[in-house]
Order: sequence, then structure tokens, then C-alpha cells
Amino acid sequence: MQYKMLVLDMDDTLLTDDHKISELNKKVLLEAQAKGVYVVLASGRPTSAMTAFAKELELDLNDSYIISFNGAVISTVKDDLVLFEQCLTPEQIHDLYDYSVKMKTHIITYLDGEIISETDSEYIEIEKEITGLPHNKVSDFKAAVTKPAVKCILLEEPSYLKEVEHDLKAAMPHLSVAMSKPFFLETAQYGIDKAASIKILAEKLNIHQSEIIAVGNAGNDLTMIEYAGLGVWVDNVTPELRDRANVIVASNNDDGVAEVVQRYILI
Repeated sequence: MQYKMLVLDMDDTLLTDDHKISELNKKVLLEAQAKGVYVVLASGRPTSAMTAFAKELELDLNDSYIISFNGAVISTVKDDLVLFEQCLTPEQIHDLYDYSVKMKTHIITYLDGEIISETDSEYIEIEKEITGLPHNKVSDFKAAVTKPAVKCILLEEPSYLKEVEHDLKAAMPHLSVAMSKPFFLETAQYGIDKAASIKILAEKLNIHQSEIIAVGNAGNDLTMIEYAGLGVWVDNVTPELRDRANVIVASNNDDGVAEVVQRYILI
């Protein structure tokens, strides 16, 4: 099979634990693009927290794309043109806020390039570190959120948040719900996930589902892993998902992405 698109999750997949792209991963991804393969980054991150990595990999020079906010936004790297965007309504965000209060979790959303929350948390600090976005701590979350936003995240201790995940899926089946990290429970508009946005992009580029490789590590990657012609987990995959991919490669700290490229593209 000659693959034409390689879709990569970022945190805990492409990036090492210190949030860097290894030299080997960078080298082989440049080689893959030289062969005409589209390399696409697909992350729960905001677009702004992905762009520097995309340009480090020369995705702008190769006319490629970013799928951000877990699939809620598709944009070009070269000129940051938004090709697709789907948001939660203010009413849906307010309902999620009420749910978070009931379940005693933290909740954040994103407006005007800021992380919005009523509370502080060690997990919000992690999101600040990952995204580089400023944190606007507000006194009244509902009053602050008066326009649509692409997603919310509920944040709490992992074992408890896993229970919340099951409850939220039952309580709000009209939303997309997925775990991106053990302490991040992501919520978006119904039908929004990484696979749905990859499908939109592949149709635009006339690439068949069977010609796509997707690589990830977590619950919010599962839809794209199952959608792609070749679905790949890195070795540090969430344990209960381990048997849901076609292939498992080395971990994010051991150049797992490079292993994929070398085995299935640079041949």
C-alpha cells in the first residue's frame, strides 16, 4: 500500500515527554513529505499551540494542515486559513459548567486566545504549560462565556474522572466526549472528533481512507485509529485501548513515529 497521508497526534505521540520533536522523527517526517505524503498534526491543542511544531516540520512549505481542538477546527499551516470549524453553543457550555459543579470537577474553555475558568488546579496549570495560553480566572464562568467556543475540558484526578467520563456520556449523548489525558476529559459538539475531520480533509485532497495512517496514544485518538487504513498506537498507549489498533510501535520517547514512517512510508 502506498500511503498518502500520515496523521499524528502530538502530546505523548509525536512529542517526547519534554514536549519536543526528536531529531530522528523530524528527519523521517521531512523525508516522507519529500515523497509527497501529507503529514497532518491532529491534537486536542488549540491551533496556536500547534503552529510552531508544524512549521518546524515544514508543513507550511508542503501545503499541509492542522486539525486542532480535537477535530473542531481544520486550518492550513501556511496562512492559517480556517477550512472548517464547529463550536459548542453558549447554552451547551453553560450546561457543561452546571454538570461540572454537580460532579465537583474543574472546567475550562477557550475564548479570544485565553483559557477561561473559575478555579485554579494543578491540571489547569498543565494545560497552561502545554498550550502556552494565558489563564483568565473569572468570578462567573457563565457570565464570561457568552459566545460559542470550540470545546470544554473537565479536569480532575484520573480515577475519578474516568467515572465522570462514563456518566457524562450517558448524561449528554448529544456531545462528543473523549479522554485526551487521564486528567483531561474533552467535550465538543456532537460528531466532532479527529476521524470526522480527517475524513473532511481526505475528501478535499482526494485521498482514500485506506491510504491514511494515523498514530496516537489516547482515547481522543481512538476514532482516527479505527478510521485510518492503518491505525497505530505508540507503546505508551492508554492500557485499555491497546488492542484497538492494527500496529503498536515504540513509545513517544523512543521515536515511535519514526518507526511508523520507516516501516510503512520510506520503503
